[in-house]
Amino acid sequence: MAETKYTQEHEWIRLENASEAETSTGVVGITDYAQEQLGDVVFVELPQTGLTISRNDEIAVIESVKAASELYAPVSGEVTAINDGLAKQPELVNSDPMGKGWFIKIQLSEPTELDGLMDKVAYQAFISDLD
Repeated sequence: MAETKYTQEHEWIRLENASEAETSTGVVGITDYAQEQLGDVVFVELPQTGLTISRNDEIAVIESVKAASELYAPVSGEVTAINDGLAKQPELVNSDPMGKGWFIKIQLSEPTELDGLMDKVAYQAFISDLD
């Protein structure tokens, strides 16, 4: 399984075909920590497939019983797929944030941007300082 990388905004990205960095596709979602902070997710607005995005662009809106929040692109690339299941079951973001609750898939245009993200150990240390 490919390594998962994390942002300070609590997004994660996991490469699907990491052996070919030039053609890598990353699956993107929010972390367990983020979904806990949001509370029960009731609606998710996702981008269109084919959209070209840059790192840190707002790419989705997550509405919960507490607040609305944005999902930011952890890397640059093109949106190749969206998780249609979230339209009918936004609660998947809460129940399985690192699995079935994924948001989008991105065809990476700048794979080196992954180098600026945290690995799991660094992310765990980062969130432990937040509590």
